[in-house]
Amino acid sequence: MFGAIVSGRLVQTDFQQIEETKLLLNIPDADNLNHLVIFLTGTTPLPLGTAGAVYWSWPDPNSPSKWQYLGYISNQKPSAIFKISQLKKLHEMETHDSMMMFGQSAISHNAQIGISIEPEATVVQQTPSTTNDASSYYQFGQRMLENFVNFASSFTITQSQMVPNPSETYVPLSTLTTWFNNFQRRLEQNPNFWK
Repeated sequence: MFGAIVSGRLVQTDFQQIEETKLLLNIPDADNLNHLVIFLTGTTPLPLGTAGAVYWSWPDPNSPSKWQYLGYISNQKPSAIFKISQLKKLHEMETHDSMMMFGQSAISHNAQIGISIEPEATVVQQTPSTTNDASSYYQFGQRMLENFVNFASSFTITQSQMVPNPSETYVPLSTLTTWFNNFQRRLEQNPNFWK
């Protein structure tokens, strides 16, 4: 019923039916993908009054899947092209539990496409995920700030522990904390202030 073309690859039609109205397709080595085409193969039309809501996910073995709505296809709109190169792996920014040594998190190189057959009136009203979402900028900025402050704080020493070194420059931790608080306040007021 459905087919997928991932840029630079052969057509895939091997969707697995996981529920009566839900299908899943695994996409290996998805790190550098830019565009995705989903289409009806024409062998079987969708039931009248329904549409196929298309979702994208970076599966994580340590947490439930976080699906990003891309758009839809229907009998009246049998194919759609989706730009996926800018979709962020939001669950990697939100999850601190999956952090490993040296701050590297577990990264999935595989993706999944989900299609949910739903009433067309419901699907048409949904808003596709975008990378310009203010909350995702805020979450990224917040995590970046926390990571930087934690990293810099791990090197703190007291003044009595300092070994005089004329070529070394020191920044007081209070200065870093002030910068962190100011940046965080500005980020809360306007997530796009730094652009």
